[in-house]
Amino acid sequence: MKSLLLPYIVLALLSPFSHAEEDRLVLLGASYGKNVLAICDADGKVLWRHDTEGPPPDRGHTGHHDVHLLENGNILFHDTWTKTQEITLGKEVVWDYDSATMNGNEGKGVDVHAFARLPNGQTMIAESGVGRVIHVDKAKTLVSEFLLGEGGRKSTRLVRRLENGNYLACAENPGVVTEYDATGKIVWEYAINTRVYGAIRLKNGNTLIASGSGNSVVEVTPEKEVVWEIAKKVPGTDIEIAWTTCLQELPNGNLVIGNCHAGDKNPQIFEITKDKKVVWQFDEWDLVGNGLACWQILDGKQSAMVKEKLAEQEK
Repeated sequence: MKSLLLPYIVLALLSPFSHAEEDRLVLLGASYGKNVLAICDADGKVLWRHDTEGPPPDRGHTGHHDVHLLENGNILFHDTWTKTQEITLGKEVVWDYDSATMNGNEGKGVDVHAFARLPNGQTMIAESGVGRVIHVDKAKTLVSEFLLGEGGRKSTRLVRRLENGNYLACAENPGVVTEYDATGKIVWEYAINTRVYGAIRLKNGNTLIASGSGNSVVEVTPEKEVVWEIAKKVPGTDIEIAWTTCLQELPNGNLVIGNCHAGDKNPQIFEITKDKKVVWQFDEWDLVGNGLACWQILDGKQSAMVKEKLAEQEK
C-alpha cells in the first residue's frame, strides 16, 4: 500500500497548490453600502466581522481602498476617506490618524487610498489631493514626506513601498504607474492610460499592474515590455474581468487578483497560475456585494495567529 501511495504523496508535496487553501484566510474591506471589514476562510465562512462607518452625506461610499494585517495581529484600515485606523480583533481602536487635519492639511482637500505600517513602526500614508507621501510615528509626528509628481500624479490609488526603499504609486489620471525614490524623484514610469488602481513589484523584477477601468492585469518588464496579460475575460473560463484592484504574488508564483464591480455572476477575487489556470475563487456576494476593492490573502503564519487570537476571545 505504501508503494502505491508514495507517488501521490510526492506529487502533493511538489504541487504548487498543495493544501495552501486549507489554511488560507482572507482579510477584506468592502464599501459601496456593505461597509464591512471581515476575515473569512478560503470557502468564505466569516470568522470575524466589523461593521464600519457608513457613507458621509457628501460622498457615495466609504473608503476601504486599502487594508493590512499587522504583525501584532491588529488591522490597519480606513473608515473614511481621511482617517487611517489600527483596530484590534477585539474591535478596539488603538491608533488613528486623520489626514484632513494633521501636519499641515487643515482646510485642504485630501483623500487617502493607501497606507502601510513600516518595519520601523512608522506608518506610510499617501495623501491624494495635497499630493504627498508621508511617514508618521506612533505619536502622529511627521517624520518625512515627499511630493508626488505633477500632471494628475497627485491623485493616487494604491501606493506600495518596495524592498529597495522606493515607492510604486498608481495615479488614476493620467493613468500611470510611477516609481519614486525617497526624495520624490521619478525613477521609472509606465503609462497604462486607464484609471489604474494597483501595482506590485514581482519577485522577478517585473511590475504587475491592475489597470482598474482597463479590465485587465498586465505584467511589464523594467524595459516596459508586456510579457503577460489577461483582459476582459479569463481564458478558458466564464469569469469576466471588471475593475481590477489589489494584487498579490503568492510564494508558489501564482497571482491573486481583485475583480471589483464585476456583478453577482463573477468572483470578487481569484487565484491564477502564470499559464492562466484559475485554481481558487472567492465569491461572497452577500457579504461584499459589488464593492470589494481591497483585501489581503493571509499566509499560514498569519492565519494561525489570527485563529489563535480569535480562539482566545471565545474563552
